Amino acid sequence: MSIRWFFFLTLISFFILISSDNVSGKRVWPVPYRRFDHRPPTDPYCQALYPFCPTGDPDGRIPSMRNSDVISVFRLQTPVWEFKYGDLLGKFHIMHDAIGFASSETGRNYTMEWYELFQLGNCTFPHVKENTMAPFWCNQGAACFFEGIDDVHWKQNGTLEKVGEISGEQFNNLAQWVQQDNDTGIYYETWTVRSDPGPNATTWFDSYDCSQFVHRTYRKLAEFGAKLSSKTQTNYTKIYLYSGEPIYLGDDGSIFDQPSMKDLATAIRKFYHSFQPHQSMLQFILSLMEAYKKIILEKSFYLFYNFEYWHLPMKPPYIQITYEEVPLP
Repeated sequence: MSIRWFFFLTLISFFILISSDNVSGKRVWPVPYRRFDHRPPTDPYCQALYPFCPTGDPDGRIPSMRNSDVISVFRLQTPVWEFKYGDLLGKFHIMHDAIGFASSETGRNYTMEWYELFQLGNCTFPHVKENTMAPFWCNQGAACFFEGIDDVHWKQNGTLEKVGEISGEQFNNLAQWVQQDNDTGIYYETWTVRSDPGPNATTWFDSYDCSQFVHRTYRKLAEFGAKLSSKTQTNYTKIYLYSGEPIYLGDDGSIFDQPSMKDLATAIRKFYHSFQPHQSMLQFILSLMEAYKKIILEKSFYLFYNFEYWHLPMKPPYIQITYEEVPLP
């Protein structure tokens, strides 16, 4: 057999293999996070209780450093909403993560973090409007870069630790990558969904949050040749949901615009109605009871991921907040 015919037959075999894989409906787990060509404008309906990145550059630009500069890199961590509740959420290991930089040539330092544009609740659950059948999501996350490191904020209840040094050239390369990452990864994802808490569990969906941004940044710095190390354990908050294999349901158009899908559309709306913001104390207690009924008793959760809906057949322990070590690369 000639080399030409051998190559041709190998190619045919390959296409048969991938075609049969597609026909079998096999899914890739975890479901890949969808990226976009650009960041869309925010809807005026979506309002932040606290403004996003108030002292950073409005366009997300990062200043250039001289190639000869030596930039210190800091690991930053503090309890979520520490400015309002102090160390309260830190006692439950619910932490926010960021990265600090300090220039040896200019003496200036900077903070870089990635978080929600409209606070965590809006990114985790949608608004259920009376005049709109489909739940309305105010879900975007983005990188914020601003001058200064608030030492007290990070040290008092958290961590401020130097973990390495990079050159100005490496910093500039990182800044270019951050801009690209920021423009293509536009939405926040609170949950990590797994089959069970064990070491061999299947991950169905990965979170996309502040700590994931920090991990991506550390890995990119390592690709650029940076050497990072920590004298303390590098733990990060993870919020898990546990379920059997997720069931794909569809997107807004295939669910909420189809009369034949009315029962499913109603079930999704009813589920999310239990998590609406700005409720009275009585409504909150009733909603909490309804959420318990749906997730624990009925073992049901509707996840919105990649702008599509999935049904999670929930299983014990249902939901868990962990504080796990993720070593520096």
